[in-house]
Amino acid sequence: MLATLLEFMPLIMFAAVCGVLMLGYPVALSLAGTALIFAGIGYALIQMGVPVPFETRYLGAMPNRLYGIMTNQTLLAVPLFVLMGVLLEKSRIAETLLDAMSLAFGALRGGLGIAVVLVGMLLAASTGIVGATVVTMGLLSLPTMLKRGYSPQLATGSICATGTLGQIIPPSIALVLLGDVLNNAYQQAQLSMGVWSPRTLSVGDLFIGALVPGLLLVVAYIVYLVITAWVKPDAAPPADRDSLMKELGHTGSLWPLLLKGLVPPVLLIVAVLGSILGGFATPTEASAVGAFGAFLLALVNRRLSVPVLRDVVQSTAQVTSMVFLILIGAALFSLVFRAFGGEELVTELFEALPGGVVGATLVVMLVIFLLGFILDFIEITFVVVPIVGPVLLAMGVDPIWLGIMIAVNLQTSFLTPPFGFALFYLRGVTPDSVPTSAIYRGVTPFIAMHLAMLLALALMPGLATWLPSVL
Repeated sequence: MLATLLEFMPLIMFAAVCGVLMLGYPVALSLAGTALIFAGIGYALIQMGVPVPFETRYLGAMPNRLYGIMTNQTLLAVPLFVLMGVLLEKSRIAETLLDAMSLAFGALRGGLGIAVVLVGMLLAASTGIVGATVVTMGLLSLPTMLKRGYSPQLATGSICATGTLGQIIPPSIALVLLGDVLNNAYQQAQLSMGVWSPRTLSVGDLFIGALVPGLLLVVAYIVYLVITAWVKPDAAPPADRDSLMKELGHTGSLWPLLLKGLVPPVLLIVAVLGSILGGFATPTEASAVGAFGAFLLALVNRRLSVPVLRDVVQSTAQVTSMVFLILIGAALFSLVFRAFGGEELVTELFEALPGGVVGATLVVMLVIFLLGFILDFIEITFVVVPIVGPVLLAMGVDPIWLGIMIAVNLQTSFLTPPFGFALFYLRGVTPDSVPTSAIYRGVTPFIAMHLAMLLALALMPGLATWLPSVL
């Protein structure tokens, strides 16, 4: 009995950390604390003479892991992309952009919904943080949509779904972190197969691979809104442009507002993505371009005061500290997991699954989908992907395809009732007159679109791998 228990110690350890997280403890401390407790158990059993499969040499690699995290050039893009997104939010550039798009499309059936999707896509490309995009869009656009007669289901569903685009639309912080973790897993998988000159996976590869699926989702959202507006005119009525301009506090011609609100953010996103796609800059260098561009936009629009700058710096420091503290805790958890033979155990379990690589991939996607109810993207990237990634990649799975599948999968998880993170974020800023059931009904069609995208990626991997291979 004891031998069987010790054999499955890695799975017990994984279940324990999930339990601790569900109790509400901080993620970074939960990962590190659980790892230290199980490492202590392993040492104690060794001292007692119990034959436990615990390799203490793995823990000796922790200082090198910490040094590697602090000197990782790829992860330097995280604070810079966060700074870029927070600057656009705090300096109210996002609000001006939404006003401009609402006035441009509001007179059409479903036009306000289309404006929300397009602005959310640009915000997703600039922030890459689901919570920030959902809350911002909820505060700025939901009151206007409800006042203009939009059904609560359609309004809340479109805002929730658009907020999750931050996982897949580059340049996304989620893809930066996922690219770094998958690159390590890819090299580890090749070394395990005897490839001593392993190929690498860059964050730019994931950015390029995410473009087609991300844009297809945006097109699917817009097509759904247009069809709904024509089939059910009362659900998404057109808005009178003049009254909308008065409500938003704008007077005069529409074109100056469009030029002021739309052109600068679009140019910023094009500069960041174009420098990566054109091979002129790495994602880290492009993140510096984005942060500097956002700083200039705030300065030109006269919205860069000392209080705003202080809030921007504090928010950036908080998010960056959270990410790196979680990464350190995840590194310790990963080392203890491997010390107990977790990597070999996962390999054996995957090889025993029916269906080979297809069965293993399905199981991993299902597990990640369920974990998306209790863990954020960062925790799943740092905890789950290092465990399952090397095994799947060693079985022949394409790393770019795997990364995009994980991103879209988590998008779907964050939207799915009753535990989706995006639903909780929007519920926090939604008026009491809108019931939670309306939010749940509103996201259902968008969940179906995400499932269709996952199926399309599974049947046609070229949706994610074709563009990187060309560029």
